[in-house]
Amino acid sequence: YHIARLKFTKEQKPVMAQIWGNKPETFYEAAKIVESLRFDGIDINMGCPQRNITKLGAGAALIENKSLAKEIIQAVKEGVKNIPVSVKTRIGFKKIETKEWISFLLEQNLDALTVHGRTAKELSKVPCHWDEIGKAVNLRDQINKETILIGNGDIKNYAEAVSVYKKFKVDGVMIGRGIFNDLTAFNKGEVIYELGPSEKLDLLLKHTKLYNDTWKGKKDFNVMKKFFKIYTNGFNGAKELRIQLMKTKNYEEVVNLLTMM
Repeated sequence: YHIARLKFTKEQKPVMAQIWGNKPETFYEAAKIVESLRFDGIDINMGCPQRNITKLGAGAALIENKSLAKEIIQAVKEGVKNIPVSVKTRIGFKKIETKEWISFLLEQNLDALTVHGRTAKELSKVPCHWDEIGKAVNLRDQINKETILIGNGDIKNYAEAVSVYKKFKVDGVMIGRGIFNDLTAFNKGEVIYELGPSEKLDLLLKHTKLYNDTWKGKKDFNVMKKFFKIYTNGFNGAKELRIQLMKTKNYEEVVNLLTMM
């Protein structure tokens, strides 16, 4: 099952695998597996703020455990031979400590570093501190110019990504939750194309079928239902339809519901 979670298609390349945990020896073995599966890179999660993760000393909790973080990075580097190693993290755990933490990571000679501009404690409850990401860029320029620095946080679309790219001099921008609010978030055109209800529902059906074909009942269908809101908004009757969709138990029921419309 866990290996199945790392499935990808050639159309998705280049693709990276992100791994998390708290045991260097496990990271070493995972890194070897990731490279054997022909991923284009491996990313270490040092930014997840969820309590069930941090209480294990993993994710963002590693911000407060530099010695273990260093061991994990070294283990991953030893586990791979020819693919880049990166870290995704935050600017602090309980409080902002960009200079101390980001400087430490830059000293580990990572190929890339993605910085989310909030602390773990802040979750997503406050606006992203892009000024702190700017500080991270300056630190990179001073400590290790070879490390690619990527900014992340509150970016809703391509146009906003270009804006912060120019303003804060990052090498790249990562969009996360933005895609949940706008299916055209990666559209590079000046005119943002608005998807109609039928197009949104066609995509919902395609997504659900892909989920069904990929997992074949091995993964809880409720996981798929978390994504329904992406497609059922911005048109008359969207809320009512979403309520009905949340009652479905499988792909077939989704098909039947949408066919009846």
